[in-house]
Amino acid sequence: MFQALMDVTPFAAVFYLLSFVVALSIIVFVHEFGHFIVGRWCGVKVEAFSIGFGRELFGFTDKKGTRWKLCLWPLGGYVRFEGDANAASKPELDSERVYTPTSFHGKAVHQRAAIVLAGPMANFILAIAIFWGSFAFIGEPYFEPVVDDVRAGSAAEKAGIKAGDRVVKVSGETMTSFEDIRRAVWLHAGEELEISLQRNGQDIAMKVVPDTVEEPDSFGGKMKLGVLGIVNVVQPGEPLSRTYSPTAALSRSIEQTQYVIVTTFKFLGKIVLGDQSLKQIGGPGSIAKGAGDAAKSGVLAFALFLGLLSVSIGLINLFPVPMLDGGHLVFYAIEAARGKPLGPNAQEWGYRIGLSFVAMLMLVGLFNDSGRFINHFFGT
Repeated sequence: MFQALMDVTPFAAVFYLLSFVVALSIIVFVHEFGHFIVGRWCGVKVEAFSIGFGRELFGFTDKKGTRWKLCLWPLGGYVRFEGDANAASKPELDSERVYTPTSFHGKAVHQRAAIVLAGPMANFILAIAIFWGSFAFIGEPYFEPVVDDVRAGSAAEKAGIKAGDRVVKVSGETMTSFEDIRRAVWLHAGEELEISLQRNGQDIAMKVVPDTVEEPDSFGGKMKLGVLGIVNVVQPGEPLSRTYSPTAALSRSIEQTQYVIVTTFKFLGKIVLGDQSLKQIGGPGSIAKGAGDAAKSGVLAFALFLGLLSVSIGLINLFPVPMLDGGHLVFYAIEAARGKPLGPNAQEWGYRIGLSFVAMLMLVGLFNDSGRFINHFFGT
């Protein structure tokens, strides 16, 4: 499945496993801490803060009665508020129940919504903080958006792009680096794009339809990508580096987070439309592959991987699916509009549908991970 995992020394397997556990634990802690801190601000009693599930390995109880614990299976975590029926904050579906003022479900709907929203928001804040640190203290490597070579028979050659051209805009978006060009093209295979160039001081506009190629992703699968067939550096060299002031780095970090969110939505849309395969969905093995590869590349690469993963987990949790934070927010929006919660039957069916959806995604991810594992061993 995954090259480094299958190189297969006990050390390599342990390294990838530990990288996965560390990455997931940090992101889960930040996500749950978002729920926790806003819950405390709203006056909700927190009974437990857990990293992992199953048997408690060790923990302690703080002065406010919250049990902080690390559990056996580090594949997630939860905050349990007073009045929670379970770790998903699903209420006990009893319309006659009266909750105490310090319970989660005894709070006003806007307070419950704020507590739920705080988890994904904490993930986005973590990502922005990681990107900010990178841009502010290390800088951003880049190559100029200049064409050094054009592949024979490529979409770029057919459109008339030549070596020495500087790509100024793609579909109206300004290109400041060669990476910007890749980002503007890779999700538009087979779609006509408008490109603005500068050639010998003259402005040139043309239309290009990117070719479609399949390339391996960082999780062991393959993606259909759009490519122009242009090369930036014929003889690879050191990239340039942009440095940012703290304020500019914050703006760039927010922009980077927005880019990940928008690209994720576009990619999911292409999966729904059949332009991308469900095989791109990964499970724990895919995350372990990405975490281990990033950790092998150094602390900075691992931190940036954490940022990307944190955005993804925050975004997934906002999907309007019961069992996820986004599903809770949908219920609260309906409650605010109606002036009362949905009835027990409607909520129960919502949670059943949500559980089925989440289970299906997990099974697809595990199936894809297993397929990559088998393909690696048997060379298929």
